[in-house]
Amino acid sequence: MSKLFFRYGAMNSGKSTAMLQVAHNYEERGQSVVLVKPAVDTKGNDQIVSRLGVSRPAHIVLAPDHNLRTAVATQVQQTRVEGPVPACVLIDEAQFLTPEQVDQALEVAVFDELPVIAFGIRTDFRTRAFPGSLRLLEVAHVLEEMKNICSCGRKAIFNARLSNDGMTREGDQVMIDGSGVEYEARCARCYLESI
Repeated sequence: MSKLFFRYGAMNSGKSTAMLQVAHNYEERGQSVVLVKPAVDTKGNDQIVSRLGVSRPAHIVLAPDHNLRTAVATQVQQTRVEGPVPACVLIDEAQFLTPEQVDQALEVAVFDELPVIAFGIRTDFRTRAFPGSLRLLEVAHVLEEMKNICSCGRKAIFNARLSNDGMTREGDQVMIDGSGVEYEARCARCYLESI
């Protein structure tokens, strides 16, 4: 049986890089993948962008009101015409999925027998769960933490939003980095000491 995986970590833990590496590994063996990116993530437009400078276009840029399972089925049909049937669905920035889209990802894994690996962060800059991440934590078959370190050397688990005045806990939950907003992964001690 195929599974839904949630690989999560703080900012800069290499999630997008790892996802692109997984895609490369499948393709190197003659298999294809479906790359999904939520439309909420405007960084790179339709590109999946790694901070290491690697990027590639997503097959599906998923709006919040779109059905993930339907979009994947359409992409699978198109890929069958052009080449090998996809062996896996890879989702970048999965925290931006709606809870309904996470349920649809689970259906892709269970009913369509296509493994789904979702990469994302658990919590926002206020340590509150993103709705998509919360649902993934509730229903994913496998949870895998991707580790990162704080500037002090401890394990980073939180994402601090930085402003000219230091760390802030004000503002919208979703503000994409690189658009005048910066984030920094911090351990619990450094995060709490900055409040």
